[in-house]
Amino acid sequence: HLVLLFHKHVCFVLLLRQYKMSKLPSDQIRDGIAHVLAKSQEKPRKFTETIELQIGLKNYDPQKDKRFNGTVALPHIPRPKLKLCMLGDAKHCEEAVGVGIDHMDVEALKKLNKNKKLIKKLAKKYNHFLASESVIKQIPRLLGPGLNKAGKFPTLCTHNEPLENKVNGIRSQVKFQLKKVLCLAIAVANVEMTEKEIFVNTQTSINFLVSLLKKNWQNVKSLNIKSTMGPPFRLF
Repeated sequence: HLVLLFHKHVCFVLLLRQYKMSKLPSDQIRDGIAHVLAKSQEKPRKFTETIELQIGLKNYDPQKDKRFNGTVALPHIPRPKLKLCMLGDAKHCEEAVGVGIDHMDVEALKKLNKNKKLIKKLAKKYNHFLASESVIKQIPRLLGPGLNKAGKFPTLCTHNEPLENKVNGIRSQVKFQLKKVLCLAIAVANVEMTEKEIFVNTQTSINFLVSLLKKNWQNVKSLNIKSTMGPPFRLF
């Protein structure tokens, strides 16, 4: 009985410790956001500063452990000016004008003449590409593997969904991908958003990141929040 009680006690302590570790105090996040916005307002910039979450990991070996790769849609668009390009049919190109994003039709893609330098330049110019169903099938033939190599193969768009919805969906997404180093920097908001919007986006991002990690919070070494030009604020 004593052994059983001791075992139950140890399990309870471990669960309690894990529970305490599983939640970052909301006040800590709010303090961080207030600090970031105050510093940004002290020195206004000529552009909208992005607010990013900087993550340091521990007890992780990128060579041996599985490298995580996950995407989450945030409740509020963190980067409204994300550069997108529609590789579209006539209707989608027309819609792209209305949504305010660049577009290219099949004839414009043919003019690139599979030139690797021009395709590389195109891939570098935009953060993300979208393509109509009729165009996406032709991309390997028209552009070769260039966009794929750059990790920017287009997102499929159909005429069943308004292009604006697709564009907003892409702009609200953030990607968490572990590469060779144990640190990540993710754009989660911008300084023109309200404190509440920044808080919700930051909390959503942290919870999603922790869910991707092998040992959850035990793999988190540090969490900082900062604006593009501002100093970091340590959250964890």
